Amino acid sequence: MDKVLQILVNAAALWVAVVIVPGLGWSGGEWWKFLLVAVVFSLINSYIKPILRIITIPISILTLGLFLLVINALLLLLLSAISKELHLGFTVDGFVAALLGSIVISIVGWVLSMVVGASRMPGRLL
Repeated sequence: MDKVLQILVNAAALWVAVVIVPGLGWSGGEWWKFLLVAVVFSLINSYIKPILRIITIPISILTLGLFLLVINALLLLLLSAISKELHLGFTVDGFVAALLGSIVISIVGWVLSMVVGASRMPGRLL
């Protein structure tokens, strides 16, 4: 059940980012396609992101964790490429849009995870 909540949180965070960030776009039309984008986003965050975080530990330490924003932006560009191949309708116009989108997604996802209790952190608020 926690994975389903996390996918819904990711979908909501992606939707807020599409609405707020000018370079992110959605042209899929149907809601199930957007939900599928959120599933792909969750899979990317579950399997690829931890590997990249381990590989980039030295540069993350040197930049005091700011390089993690670059990793998140690159993963958002990867999501856009996968979405393009699967004809899902999620697009990212460039690196700056991906960087701003990753910041919005991180903040909204964190807040929603704390509210609904789908956080991966050991101490949950609710």
